[in-house]
Amino acid sequence: MSQVLTVSCKLKASQSQAAKLDATREAFGQALNWVNQNTPEKIVNAVKLQSLCYYEIRARFGLSSNLAQQVCRRVAGARKVARQRNRPVKEFKRRFVTYDARIFSFREKDWTVSLATVDGRERFELAIGNYQRGMLAGSNPKSATLFQRKDGSYYIQICVEKKPPKQQDTDKVIGVDLGRTDIAHTSEGDNWNGQQLNRVRDHYSRLRAVLQRKASKGTRSSRRRCRQLLQRLSGKERRFQVWVNHRISKAIVSRAKATNSAIALEDLTGIRERVNQQPRSKTERRRANSWAFYQLRQFLEYKARVAGVPLILVPPAYTSQTCHRCLHIHPDPAQSYRSGKSFKCGHCGWEGDADLNGANVIALLGAVVNQPRGSGLFCSLVEQNRLRATESPLRTA
Repeated sequence: MSQVLTVSCKLKASQSQAAKLDATREAFGQALNWVNQNTPEKIVNAVKLQSLCYYEIRARFGLSSNLAQQVCRRVAGARKVARQRNRPVKEFKRRFVTYDARIFSFREKDWTVSLATVDGRERFELAIGNYQRGMLAGSNPKSATLFQRKDGSYYIQICVEKKPPKQQDTDKVIGVDLGRTDIAHTSEGDNWNGQQLNRVRDHYSRLRAVLQRKASKGTRSSRRRCRQLLQRLSGKERRFQVWVNHRISKAIVSRAKATNSAIALEDLTGIRERVNQQPRSKTERRRANSWAFYQLRQFLEYKARVAGVPLILVPPAYTSQTCHRCLHIHPDPAQSYRSGKSFKCGHCGWEGDADLNGANVIALLGAVVNQPRGSGLFCSLVEQNRLRATESPLRTA
């Protein structure tokens, strides 16, 4: 099964070429919003949209046949995603252009791409480094997305299909416990503390609160300026979040690759909805809901696939309450051996970091899933009871 990776490449565009790209990007963006506003919202099929407004798109915005089809496909795709989230597509704010194999081509011999514009086909040289050249070498990309950064430079995101390497066969597993105190803690003792992250996120939260209060008052121009600043803050926090998750996932996958280990994660699907049912303060609710743990899991999944590292998802039940040494859980369901960041087992006496203990439990579960050997996880008390039950007939005899 092939894996699609995105390679971001800068375009070298002359002044005349940049003008053509500007016109194409503007026409494509206007066409997206026109189709979204002038067709029934319930239509999420690209073919139906194309039958309704294909000729109108070409006449109004001067787009070529394939670019007009790309407009319909993009609107249909956005509506499908919005329907899953139960909210409509209001507006396409970002100006971009999507390409397929008929209006985009890549040539390796001179590292150039050919793109369709509103004023004919143009060829652009790529300003790329060794990483992009290594990713594009020997590939035959079929699709790409053109966009412009704030500094005015044009970039094209090329989608490349790569066949991932064969996953390494191993019985070693690194468990990863995700949380807010420690964003990630591995069974080998590596951890990424979340205190600095919480300070940054709390800083952005206070700024947003101040700007929102100002945006509800003041003059018309001050309200507009506050809304612009809020949008910029949202982008800064989102980029910071992506950077941290990339850094953590890269370090974990690199360690697993170097030690010939698999990675085990808790399957936290739906955890936010379950946790939000518990009574918590407004600050705690915001902190828990604002960090993208699913994004971190996605980064780990695709980086592990590229590196050939197996990734295993295990059920999260009782991973934080079980002692990794003796697999014992507190006999009283209302109590736990864990207290904040510390864990002290009342059965075997092990004492240490609670997140490290949870990561080790996840590693044990992952090892059972990765190399099934029957029921390998059981409490020592259960084993003692089993031995007593097998020995009792001999004693009575």
